[in-house]
Amino acid sequence: MSTKNLKLAHILLVEDNEGDILLTLDAFEESKFKTQVSVARNGQEALDFLSKKGEYSNAQRPDLILLDINIPIFNGLEVLVKIKKDESLKKIPVIMLTTSSNQKDIEKAYKNYCNSYVKKPLEMEEFMEAVLKIEEFWLQLTVLPD
Repeated sequence: MSTKNLKLAHILLVEDNEGDILLTLDAFEESKFKTQVSVARNGQEALDFLSKKGEYSNAQRPDLILLDINIPIFNGLEVLVKIKKDESLKKIPVIMLTTSSNQKDIEKAYKNYCNSYVKKPLEMEEFMEAVLKIEEFWLQLTVLPD
């Protein structure tokens, strides 16, 4: 998607920490680029959302997924594997947005085709800046598949 395209970008945020959810939503609200953000609070909700199951039967396909590793039910790496093995989902860019700097997590994420791995900054302003940089790169500079 380019900036010439006026379509509202849709982001699926997969995150269980309420503070991080609020900071991410605040960052996108401050952005110049208009986005719609849906939130899944665990791995099962994320997979149900993406496969349009149950309460998510009318869910809009996201243009981008921000995925935390440390989430309940299915962790982020398990969700990533399922997304990238699904022919209908694997083209959606997945950015791992997590506090983990564990080298094994980073290697496993890239081995399973995450598009980017971003360690969450601990300071609020740096966190919001990181989210805006993700948005700028992935939704303004990058051309995404339809």
